[in-house]
Amino acid sequence: MPELPEVETTCRGIEPLVVDKVVDKVLIHNASLRWPVSSEMTTLLPGQTFCTVSRRSKYLLFSLDEGTMIIHLGMTGHLRVDSSLSERRKHDHFEIIFTDGTALRYNDSRRFGAILWTSDDPLQHVRLATLGPEPFSSEFNASYLYHRSRERKIAVKPFLMDSHVVVGVGNIYASEALFRARIAPAKAAGKVSKAAYKRLVETVVIILNEAIAAGGTTIRDFANSEGKPGYFKQELRVYGRAGQKCTVCDTLIKQIKLGQRSTYYCPSCQR
Repeated sequence: MPELPEVETTCRGIEPLVVDKVVDKVLIHNASLRWPVSSEMTTLLPGQTFCTVSRRSKYLLFSLDEGTMIIHLGMTGHLRVDSSLSERRKHDHFEIIFTDGTALRYNDSRRFGAILWTSDDPLQHVRLATLGPEPFSSEFNASYLYHRSRERKIAVKPFLMDSHVVVGVGNIYASEALFRARIAPAKAAGKVSKAAYKRLVETVVIILNEAIAAGGTTIRDFANSEGKPGYFKQELRVYGRAGQKCTVCDTLIKQIKLGQRSTYYCPSCQR
């Protein structure tokens, strides 16, 4: 599933290709995504101009003259901009044709993504309103995590992955951040010290920035707006390395399940 770095990479890649363009028409080839695509978009969007492209958590926000199109890439979704005359690909479910002859196309083989429309404040949309702070914001700090975690018995890894606590720290980056912060992923969130949370905040920010610079991490189907894979996979130190030697101490990396998710860690470095 695309995580925050992959979505941010898409945001940065798509923005210069669509901003200031005027919508000619909207084509919905398959409305059956995670939530049905509203047919109203075919009449609401034509004539409107794309103003900005931004990201909130793993959602892409396309601001137009009279509202915002909200896109979630789900597990296998991706966006591309090409000629409206080029052949439509298998699993292209939605496209916006611009007056200049280009098209923004959404492709999603598993159809777990979403394309939503709102004419109100997008940050107050039901899918976004209760989300936690962005990991790059000043709100995400050691004091915040420490106070949110007190008396919590949940393991620190699923705690960190809870989008109501902080957004965008998915399975891959949670494993990597906990390794660099030297925190055992199964340790109760309420038992993690404030000093350890300070290390964790720092490592989350560093790792996400590194991943964005590398274009994300290719695990299965992610490709950026140019169709190119991300390269952060080459920098992974624990994720997907069960049975291999730790890059720090040579202890074998272990794999366990936490919250139904595969979790990788070094039993010597992380305590």
